[in-house]
Order: sequence, then C-alpha cells, then structure tokens
Amino acid sequence: MVSTDEIVKRVAIVSRHDEPDAIQLAGRIQNHLESNPAINEVILDHDTASELGTTGTPIEELQADLLIIIGGDGTILRTIQKLKKQTPILGVNFGRVGFLADATSENALVMINEVLADFKVETRMRLAIHINGEYLPCATNEAAIVTTSHITTSPAKMFAFRILVDGHELDELRADGIVIATPTGSTAYAMSAGGPIVDPRVEGTIIVPLAPYKLSSRPWIVCANSEITVKPIHTSDGATIVIDGQYTQPIRAGDTITITSANKPALFVKTKWQFYERVRIKL
Repeated sequence: MVSTDEIVKRVAIVSRHDEPDAIQLAGRIQNHLESNPAINEVILDHDTASELGTTGTPIEELQADLLIIIGGDGTILRTIQKLKKQTPILGVNFGRVGFLADATSENALVMINEVLADFKVETRMRLAIHINGEYLPCATNEAAIVTTSHITTSPAKMFAFRILVDGHELDELRADGIVIATPTGSTAYAMSAGGPIVDPRVEGTIIVPLAPYKLSSRPWIVCANSEITVKPIHTSDGATIVIDGQYTQPIRAGDTITITSANKPALFVKTKWQFYERVRIKL
C-alpha cells in the first residue's frame, strides 16, 4: 500500500555513531535540510547529536514526518524496533549489503531532494510475537528460533518442535531451528536458509526450517492473516528466539510462541529503486 498525501515539515536523522564518516555525512545532511525553506525542523537522535557536538532526542521520542537512517540493515532494524511511532524511513547505506537502504553516501542529498519533491510511503508487514502471552518486540525481517548452541561457539544441536497454522498442524520436526520471516526479510536469514525471495508487496509469512532432519520438511509461505504457533517439544541445550538480530530471549520446552501480522507496519519511503533491480544488484 502506498500513501501519497504526506507533507514533510519535520525530518529526523539517526546515524551509526561508530563510523566518523557516517557522522560526517549526518552533519552534511542536516545542513542540507536546514537550508531547505520547506523544512521547519531537523531533529537528531541523542547519540548522533552527541557526536556532532549538539543536543538530540532519544529515538523512542522522535516525532517526525521523515526519518533518515545512516547505516546498514542492523542500524535500520534496531531503530525501527525502538520507535514508539512508526515513521517513514529513508535508509542511507553505510554498512555492507544494506538491502533496506535505497540511498548511498554518494547520492544521498540528491535522493533526499527527490523524496521531498514526490513523497510516497510504502507499508511493510511486521510480525507480532508472543511467548506464553508475553509481548515481545515486533520483527521487520524475521524471528529465528534456534538452539542456544547455534548462536555460540558450541556445535549446534537439533531440537524438536511443532508448527501449527491457525490451529492446524503444519509439521512436527527435528531441526537446528526455524525462521519465520516477512517478505521484507525474505532476502535475509530466511534466504540464506534456503527460503524463497518474496516481493515485499506480497502479503504472506515465510516459514523456513533450519537444517531439518526430514527431507519432506520444506519452506512454506502462508497467509499473512494466519496465526502461526511454534511449540518446542524437546531442547537438550535450550533454545533462543532472536528477533531481527537485535533482541534475544530464551525459550523452553512447553512454551508457546505465537506469531501474527502486527497491527502497525513499518513505513519506508518509496524511491525510484525497484525491488527486482535491488535483488539483482545487491545479491
């Protein structure tokens, strides 16, 4: 879905602050925006502002019409997870692949001008996640459930679990884990585990077993409105849920993990980049 009735008056900037060049770029973008008479206010998050020698606002409290994030996919996902109110995002890649970022350090100012001249917003499905009724942060890319040893230096061990969709058993299997991803996250962990690449305009949830023992266990794409339930049966070393690579929580046999489409999607600015062009160039 695309919204075209937005007017940008307030712009926020969040940058990774461990890279001096990224902070320098944040300063240039700030100056560029402040010279634009159509922009009433430019806001920096606390850490970015601190590196630039000024005062800022915590990410959780940012209120803006447009949020420019300078960094890699991790920076973008971490920021989305912290936002109390979802804000249209334009990513400027300062990482490796930067699949969620459309701009580069070289064309950032030009793309910002293009976005301000024709401001359109795309909604991206997120996942709402509960463990035994407890609400966890939403996932923009994926929720991965893996053995604890899978994320340490120890050899990974399989565990057993059941997967249900709308109360109907999809599979009962032994595997290293499972990735449940959005279409946006289909090009991340899910893809590396053998899942399909899915156009982010598709309304669906991707289920990808990690190294399953059974040959019949294959990736699925289910309706976005479905309720997915994962029930660990046996975990010899314990298991962990990892959300967008940012948030982790241990899980145990007998827990019930419920995953549905979140009520509040992530918002991304629509640019001239096309999804298939991005896949071809970046992957």
